[in-house]
Amino acid sequence: MPLNDERPTSTSTSSERCDSLTSSSDVDCSRQSFASDSSSKHNSPSCSPPKTLTLDEVMASARDLSNLSLAHEIVVNRNFHLEPPDLPQNSLEKKVKDMVHKAFWDCLESELNDDPPEYDYAIKLLDEIRDTLLSFLNPGANRLRTQIMEVLDMDLIRQQADNNAVDIQGLVSYIINTMGKFCAPVRDDEIKKLKENSGNLVTLFKEIFRVLDLMKMDMVNFTIQSLRPELQRQSVEYERAKFQSILERTPSALDHTNEWIKSSIEEATQIMPPSDKSSDSGQSGKPLPGPTLVLNTAYIRLLTWDESKGPLPETLMTDEVRLQEMQRSLQLYQAVASVLLIVYSSIGGAVSGLPTLVERLKKMTAVLLEGMHSADFNLTEALGNVSAQICCEVNKSLAERNFPALPTELQETLKGQICDITQENNPIRTLVEGRVQQYFRVVLASTNSHRTPPPVPPGLGLIQSELMGLGVSFVNLVNFNKKVYGPFYVSILKNLLFIDMPAPAPQNGIIQGPPSSPLESK
Repeated sequence: MPLNDERPTSTSTSSERCDSLTSSSDVDCSRQSFASDSSSKHNSPSCSPPKTLTLDEVMASARDLSNLSLAHEIVVNRNFHLEPPDLPQNSLEKKVKDMVHKAFWDCLESELNDDPPEYDYAIKLLDEIRDTLLSFLNPGANRLRTQIMEVLDMDLIRQQADNNAVDIQGLVSYIINTMGKFCAPVRDDEIKKLKENSGNLVTLFKEIFRVLDLMKMDMVNFTIQSLRPELQRQSVEYERAKFQSILERTPSALDHTNEWIKSSIEEATQIMPPSDKSSDSGQSGKPLPGPTLVLNTAYIRLLTWDESKGPLPETLMTDEVRLQEMQRSLQLYQAVASVLLIVYSSIGGAVSGLPTLVERLKKMTAVLLEGMHSADFNLTEALGNVSAQICCEVNKSLAERNFPALPTELQETLKGQICDITQENNPIRTLVEGRVQQYFRVVLASTNSHRTPPPVPPGLGLIQSELMGLGVSFVNLVNFNKKVYGPFYVSILKNLLFIDMPAPAPQNGIIQGPPSSPLESK
C-alpha cells in the first residue's frame, strides 16, 4: 500500500519473468563436469552419515521449508497475495473470538455511558490505534511521526480523562483523517464511510479497527509486491541455500528425488536414439542415456504423477499445486482431443468445414468433463452425456442445412466409441497420450520453446492453443527448477550414471570429464 502519498509501482512483466526463468547461462556456469569433485557449499548436496535429529533441528528445517515455499510462491506467482482470515461460521475459534470481542465492546459501551464517563477501555484502543498508525510510516517520515505522537499523547489523554476533559470525538476524527493519508486508493470509500458515520463511539471504533485490519493486509501485500523484483534477482541462490540448509540438517531430504531420477533412467534408455545406444555405455555394456535426456524424462513423468504410489520429489514440493493444476488441465485436454478425434473419424462429413460447430463441440465437451480428476467423478456417465450432446448439436446443424439426421445406429456407435476411452488400452486414448508425451519431449529439448512453442503433432491440432500454453508454463517451471536444484541433480546423476566408469586419463596435466556432456538447461 502506498505510504505518505506514495503509490505502488508495477513489478516485472510476464515476458520478463519468462526470460529470466529460461536463461541457461546461470545454469551452465554453476554446473561442473560430472567427473569433477570440486564443489562449493551451494553447488552440491552435502553428504553426511545418518544421525538422530533433535526437535530443534526438525523445527528449524520446518521453518526453512516454510520460508522457501513462501519465497518461491512470491517469485513464480505474480498474483500471489494475502487475504484477511475468514473463519468458518460455526467453528469454535470464531465463536470464541466473537464472544471475547462482544464482551470487550460491551465493557467499552458501559464505560462511556457512565456518568461521568470512564475512558480506560477507550484509552487502550487509542494506544493500539496509535501504534498501528506509526507502523504504517516510512522510516523518514519524522514530521508525521511527531504529529501523531503529539496528538495521541497517552499521558496527556489520561490526565484529560481524569479531569473529564478528553475530546474522544476530536481524537477519532483526527485518526480517520490520518488513516485517509495512509490508505491505498481502494480503501478511499471505506474512509469516506467512516467520516460520514455519526453513530455512537463504540460502532465507530469497531469500524476503525475493521478498516485498519484491511490496511494492514494492504501493507503486507504492498511489501510483497515491492520485494518481488529483488527476490526474482536473488531467488535462485536464496532457494538453493535454503534447501542446502535443510539438507544439512536432514540428510534424507533427497531420498525421493534420488528415486525419481533413478527410475527415469530406464525409461530414458528405452527412448534413446539408436545411434546413442551404440556409442554410449558404461562398464556393464548397457546403453547409457545422457543426463539431459534422463532429467527431461523425469520432468515429463511429473505430468502423469500418481501420488498414491509415492510423494513428489523433494525438489518439486514448492511447485506441487502448480503441477497438480497442469496434470488436471492436461488430463482434460487429452480427453477432449480423444472425443473430437472419434467424432471426426466417425462422422467427419457432418462437421467438416464447420469450425464454429467444432469449437462449440470442443467447449461443450470441456465443460461436461470439468472435474474429471476427482475420485467421485463418474467419467463413463459424463462421456455418455457428451456423446448425447454431440449428436444433438450435429443433428441440429444438419437440420439447419437441410440434411437428414444421423442414423440411430451411427449415434449408438459414436456413443460406444466415446465411452470406450475410459479403457487404458483404448487406441485413440493411447495415440493422443503418446503424441502429447512426444510434444512435451520436444518442448523440453527446444532452446526457445518458452518464447516460440513448437507446433503440436498431427491429431492434436484441435487442442493446439491449450497445449502450447501449457507447454510454455511447464517449460518455465522446469527451467527455474533446473536453475535452483541443478547442482543437486548433477551430483545424483553423476553417482547413478558414472559411478562405474573408469577414471579418465589426464591430458596435458588436466583431468578431462566423461564422454557425456554435463547437464544442460534447455
